[in-house]
Amino acid sequence: QVQLVESGGGLVQPGGSLRLSCAASGFALDYYPIGWFRQAPGKEREAVSCINIEAPSTEYADSVKGRFTISRDNAKNTVYLQMNSLQPEDTAVYLCAIGPRGSICLSNPLHYNYWGQGTQVTVSS
Repeated sequence: QVQLVESGGGLVQPGGSLRLSCAASGFALDYYPIGWFRQAPGKEREAVSCINIEAPSTEYADSVKGRFTISRDNAKNTVYLQMNSLQPEDTAVYLCAIGPRGSICLSNPLHYNYWGQGTQVTVSS
């Protein structure tokens, strides 16, 4: 059974940092692109970052470039999102998702087959 579980969210002050984790079970991450998305209340789901099968091929939304870093540890079957210099506009539920085996990163959420339940990130003073 394919399962993705996000963790690491929480409340942080502007300028702070968080590291999100996306732990996979039921399959090996090695052969799949993994994306991070976020969704704020009343807004559409937005692509934040993605890591391709061939590391270190990564992609970032313009809004997070230079602040967020995505990485994967295939031995732990986990993908991470290090988020620095967080701002109130980063507040959202963050979700990880896997794309089809052997495919590439795409920003369209419809490309992704399986999703985690999400972890809340709140940036506020």
